[in-house]
Amino acid sequence: MNLRTFIAIDIPDSIKNEITKIQNFLPEFTGKKTERENLHLTLKFLGEIDEEKIELIKEKLREIKIKKFETIIDKIGFFDNRSSNVYSRNIIVWLHLTNCAELQKQVDKFLEGLFQTEKRFMSHMTIARVKKIKDKTSFIKDLESIKFPEIRFMVKNFKLKKSVLKPKSPKYEDLETYNLI
Repeated sequence: MNLRTFIAIDIPDSIKNEITKIQNFLPEFTGKKTERENLHLTLKFLGEIDEEKIELIKEKLREIKIKKFETIIDKIGFFDNRSSNVYSRNIIVWLHLTNCAELQKQVDKFLEGLFQTEKRFMSHMTIARVKKIKDKTSFIKDLESIKFPEIRFMVKNFKLKKSVLKPKSPKYEDLETYNLI
């Protein structure tokens, strides 16, 4: 049986409270905010993996020895398809997290030969998926006007997770936790 898997940093509950506050300031849109329980930073998406390969991945990830580190959520941004100004599909609103690139490089290094390395890792957490907006220019202007104090927390571990796709939202389950030193 194949499992849809990824490697991620989970967000502490107290920080999820702060992110929810930021989500509440997002300009009006049709789409969906990332559910509180699904907030995370993806270090690497692995895709559909058979259970035998998952055991090998777990062994490789256990070899990663990196120190705990502080990350800072320091800015809000978005990805879009750069299309029409009136109607836009699939804008991803994200928060940037600092200092996560080294852990991501270690994940790539230890999984070398099993998966392609990331060509361009951008340390971000998706907080909303926009399907439709009335005016893209004003949406982006309002989005860029959102200000918040830096949000800091210690990254003490990362996780191998599976994603079960459900009609309303995916459900994520931990397969294994890797503590940082």
